[in-house]
Amino acid sequence: MWWGSALAIYFLFWFLALFLVLPFSARTSVEAGEALVPGQAESAPHRFEAGRIALRTTIVATVMFGLFYLNYVFGWITSDMLDYWN
Repeated sequence: MWWGSALAIYFLFWFLALFLVLPFSARTSVEAGEALVPGQAESAPHRFEAGRIALRTTIVATVMFGLFYLNYVFGWITSDMLDYWN
């Protein structure tokens, strides 16, 4: 696999992992026991920790890409296995 293709696929996995990780770290001000700021939505996160979310996302994306690359190298699941019409 060309390194540019691998990098592009990794970034696809990274953004997929971002959307998987985001809901798990969100705590609202009500859940944190803090008062709402006037005009703040009740569902808004109390404190947005971008570094922590990026670290978790990178870990999940690296695991996902690692599994993808191992499947690419060893051929555990191939496109022929998924062809149900032939």
